[in-house]
Amino acid sequence: MHILIVADGRSPITRRWIPGVLALGHRVTLISTFPCTPLPGVEQTIILSTAFGGAASGNSTGRASALRPLVSRFRRLFLSGRYLLGPLTLPLSGKRLARLVKEIKPDLVHALRIPFEGMLASYTPANTPLILSTWGNDLTLHAPASPLMSAWTRRALRRADGLITDAGRDIRLAPQWGFDPNRPTLNILTSGGIDLTEMGRIATELPAELPRDVPLIINPRGIRPAYARTDTFFQAIPLVLQRWPNVCFVCPGMAGQAEAEHWANRIHRPPNLRLLAGLPQPALWNLFSHSDITLSITTHDGTPNTLLEAMACGCLPIAGDIESLREWITPGINGLLVDPHNPQALAEAIVLALTNPTLRHQAAELNLKLIQQRAEINLVRAQLAVFYQRFTS
Repeated sequence: MHILIVADGRSPITRRWIPGVLALGHRVTLISTFPCTPLPGVEQTIILSTAFGGAASGNSTGRASALRPLVSRFRRLFLSGRYLLGPLTLPLSGKRLARLVKEIKPDLVHALRIPFEGMLASYTPANTPLILSTWGNDLTLHAPASPLMSAWTRRALRRADGLITDAGRDIRLAPQWGFDPNRPTLNILTSGGIDLTEMGRIATELPAELPRDVPLIINPRGIRPAYARTDTFFQAIPLVLQRWPNVCFVCPGMAGQAEAEHWANRIHRPPNLRLLAGLPQPALWNLFSHSDITLSITTHDGTPNTLLEAMACGCLPIAGDIESLREWITPGINGLLVDPHNPQALAEAIVLALTNPTLRHQAAELNLKLIQQRAEINLVRAQLAVFYQRFTS
């Protein structure tokens, strides 16, 4: 089968999904809404910038590259601008996509994420099946962000012949946004699954800059202004240290980030706090394997890949109490859920986890089984293979 994937080609999720599709024996062409480097095995990569995607891209050149520092500094404002103005770029880009689909003649078009890739893919000619994947916040945060975002979300879901989600919540919500509930759906991890075999090969020492023989608490979510509560996380740190001073908070992807640096200075940058640069996947897995607790303090989310990876490595998850994460975490059994707006509640949950090794060990065993049963990479690929076949004539 020849599958045309419409996606942000820079995204780690896209770059993990496509090898899974190739592993199933399918041909892949990629239309990327952002400039990106080609992926091995992809027959053709076409850049179709949409909703000012070039301005946010680290791979762009010229005027777009010059805008990148401003986009980084004023990210919240840029996101608001995309919500308001981004949909206005879709008719022109969409007509080009329709022409490309007619030229490429794929058996199937699959758009990864609704804004703005699924919206763009809604221009797929009616004689070509279209699958949409929702990512995380598509229906809970992005769709209601502006009248135009709502209208284009509805257009995309009405056009979709099938839907893949990373949370059962989105299967429930999709009909409210125009998706025909009689059409096929699949709930799987949108990264393509957790590769437990590959993760098991990662066995290296803890990085030299991190302390030994103290509990490590890792927050791998980075800075995500629209939904990650950076403020709650940082305000909880001194509350934990008052009661458990011999602990280290590790934050990959936060070094040099203005919001993280602001909060680190505001809590007087304790030596127990380590802001790290972004890490390649093997290094992050290694850090998970040495950590005791992982944090995901968000107000909107789907199923975060980093959360499941950390759980697979034995970290006790403490996460925001939101519907999608209740699909994975049962409080007091295999993790803890907290009010993502409440630093005191987060601090109390961390202290509870630190003082309860029985809970941590129990959760580690249960979570490994959970990943094996619901998110293991070969299981996910087998489910995807069956789902794709439903759209062949």
